[in-house]
Amino acid sequence: MRVERLGGPGPAAVAGQLRALAGTGTSVADDVREIVQAVRDGGDAALQDYVERFDATGGAPVRVDGAELRAALAELDGDVRAGLDVAIANVGAVARAGVGEDREVVLPQGHTVRLREVPVRRAAIYAPGGRNPYPSTVVMGAVTARAAGVDEVVVCAPGAHPVMLAACALCGVDEVLRMGGAHAVAAMAYGTDTIRRADVIAGPGGLWVQEAKRQVSGDVGIDGFFGPSDVLVLAGRGAEPDLIAIDLLAQAEHGAGTVAALVTADAALGDAVAARLAAAPDGEAAVAVVVTGGIEEALAVAEAFAPEHLELVGADAEALAPHVRSAGCLFVGRAGATAFGDYVAGSNHSLPTGGSARFASGLSARVFRRRMSEVHIGDAATQLAAAGAPIARAEGFDVHARSMQVR
Repeated sequence: MRVERLGGPGPAAVAGQLRALAGTGTSVADDVREIVQAVRDGGDAALQDYVERFDATGGAPVRVDGAELRAALAELDGDVRAGLDVAIANVGAVARAGVGEDREVVLPQGHTVRLREVPVRRAAIYAPGGRNPYPSTVVMGAVTARAAGVDEVVVCAPGAHPVMLAACALCGVDEVLRMGGAHAVAAMAYGTDTIRRADVIAGPGGLWVQEAKRQVSGDVGIDGFFGPSDVLVLAGRGAEPDLIAIDLLAQAEHGAGTVAALVTADAALGDAVAARLAAAPDGEAAVAVVVTGGIEEALAVAEAFAPEHLELVGADAEALAPHVRSAGCLFVGRAGATAFGDYVAGSNHSLPTGGSARFASGLSARVFRRRMSEVHIGDAATQLAAAGAPIARAEGFDVHARSMQVR
């Protein structure tokens, strides 16, 4: 495996070099726009055409019936089921902790504003099924939506692999659709005669899926845009080269576009990890080693790169945890392999990529809930009108002013 040795005039430059390893990708915007518009205008007929072309359903209906779900669950390997049960329990516990309570604020004029959190009614979870099935993504999306209080959860499961269907059955999914790609996103965003539109679409997917989510955002809620995966291991004193190497190689399994990097101030550790990586089989992911002038500089590189996953390993690196601001998910300590977060730790594996961890969050119950203010003016109307009417008139809205004053 080819290992890049990077360095530059500063943390931002190094982060740019790391990000460049992912490549620029290919734009599919025009093709996706054509698909989305066709499904929006043509409904079921257009959707069925794309399903037959891209989803290889073998003539099976798009909607998976309950009998098929139950059969898949009955045939599920016992160890896989036990693992999914752990994942469902842990992801649910963490998701429920993120559900906020209503709060009521009493203002000086005597009126109240209640801050209410309400769940959306219908959520669609996109669970990729291209090269491999991803039952873990079913868990991350469906369990989190349920914890948020969503009434109906639908899963788009391209390929409808039995392990995906079994995961849907375990999670109590209301509806499973045997379709994927941009046409599935369009159907969930706009609905057809037989498929009801969703309020939120969540979950990772390939280039076409993410571009479709970008194009329909605004007409439907979107959790975020998830590009190629990445991990950055920030290692210090006491870190073990073998464990670092296997974590980088584990992330490299995601294939082309993936970036897996070690950042350390310990040159000998960097050499040891690079040697282990070089001995590994070739892959499509980009793997890099960065040696900095100190642990603080290593943190600055991590913050500038804003990784999807950040591991802090070694005593001095682990001590930096309170100072991390820009990471999708942070794993601290020798045992903190990113892979635990992908499956059973309870944190969500749908995380901001491409450096968007500077401002974006991972999938949580909040994606499926919205904040709504409930206002009770009562006897405070006179005082509030005295304050509000001049502002309204200054903006040229005389009727707004009178609307307040007539109370």
